[in-house]
Amino acid sequence: MKYVVCIPDGCADLPVPELGGATPLEAAQTPMLDALAARGEVGLAQVIPPGMPAGSDVGHMSIFGYDPVKYHTGRSPIEAAALGLELASDQVAYRCNLVTVTEDNIMADFAGGHPDSQSAAEVIRALDKELGGEVSFHPGVQYRHTMVAPASWADAECTPPHEISDQPLVGPVGPAGAKLTALAEAASPIVCRFGLKANRIWLWGQGFQPEMPSFWDMHGVRAGMVTAVDLVRGIGVLTAMTVTEVVGATGWYDTNYEGKRDAALAGLRDGADLYVIHVEASDEAGHEGNVAEKVRCLENWDKRILTGLVAGLDQMGPWKLLLLPDHATPLTLRGHTDDPVPYLMVDSETDGPGGVYTERGAAGAELVLGHQLMARFLN
Repeated sequence: MKYVVCIPDGCADLPVPELGGATPLEAAQTPMLDALAARGEVGLAQVIPPGMPAGSDVGHMSIFGYDPVKYHTGRSPIEAAALGLELASDQVAYRCNLVTVTEDNIMADFAGGHPDSQSAAEVIRALDKELGGEVSFHPGVQYRHTMVAPASWADAECTPPHEISDQPLVGPVGPAGAKLTALAEAASPIVCRFGLKANRIWLWGQGFQPEMPSFWDMHGVRAGMVTAVDLVRGIGVLTAMTVTEVVGATGWYDTNYEGKRDAALAGLRDGADLYVIHVEASDEAGHEGNVAEKVRCLENWDKRILTGLVAGLDQMGPWKLLLLPDHATPLTLRGHTDDPVPYLMVDSETDGPGGVYTERGAAGAELVLGHQLMARFLN
């Protein structure tokens, strides 16, 4: 049996006025997804435990079968693992976004204009050279980077920048808040020298490195993943999954859908039991409030991943597929919510009750705890 987990990041939504009150899942033309839902099981999963932040770190940990209440220590240490950083016990990692802020202190773009990774890396290296010492800066992908600091810097409450799009800045508070603010202010003239749309850094998501059992020890299957996002890659690294790099995988609308699909199929043919396919684009569209692009992302999933994926799986023998987002990213809110999300489970050998894979299609289903879904899927 081969297993595939498909994660259209943040695809769940609320009714959208521009779509006549439909959600993107309802408005998108997705014939393959519709056919899979008609032969599978559509349900509802609480991927974000009550009281925990509605972030991709928590949501993906749940999807992979790890209870975030037990294993989650923060977002940035997961991304640090993706960069090959091993934190000492007296170190804490912060996410370091390149962001664009207006003159009147409004968060104009939490992604800093989506710089290419090479250009962004030049900025981060300059920050490390000029401000490093007690702290260190490490380049990641596009606008997403990491800062490592002493453990004494951990005690601060920081607002995720994507939660305050087009809103006034909410600076860090707590014992380490003043240090973070001073560092961000010192970084601004350095960032501005490089001619990017980004003009400052934003530090958040701090935590100590978590200790997680391998995916094999947890579930007894050999697993791999394809993603363009350090956060998701970091969970793969921490759980000893095989992480496949795909040329043209960007974490943006222009990502290489077919490359991710083909890499997963190749990994399964080469001996993996399970592969995760993660695409960030639908989450980015939600944060931007880009209705047309979010619909297009879902249609790309259908025609550029699912259609060829099912054909490739059929050639290998029996298979199972699980599809769900890590959280909802409603277009009208431009941020994450902790609402339950619809999931789809399909078994090539046994038809399920059938359903419609939308928010309303799953609304009446029994609620499943997100971190329990993987074991149910594999068993």
